[in-house]
Amino acid sequence: MTTKHRVDSTGLDQLDPAVSPARDATHFRNIIAARKRIAAAEAELREAVQAARDAGDSWTVIGAALDTTRQNAYQRFGKSLGDVRV
Repeated sequence: MTTKHRVDSTGLDQLDPAVSPARDATHFRNIIAARKRIAAAEAELREAVQAARDAGDSWTVIGAALDTTRQNAYQRFGKSLGDVRV
């Protein structure tokens, strides 16, 4: 029976405990928590943009709410939402 070796993309497997003293993982956990909040905020923003488009709001209005141009708003959200109305 063969065992698959999981590749650790974090690089933590490369640390030698003999030369790398243990540290408090508070900052590491804070970074992970912040990344999760960013992902949640991105999902919320995407849903809000979709709701605005479904309600008939223009890309100009959405761009203004995002403090960007309508073109940038469409490039960021329109194609992934499947929106073909510009």
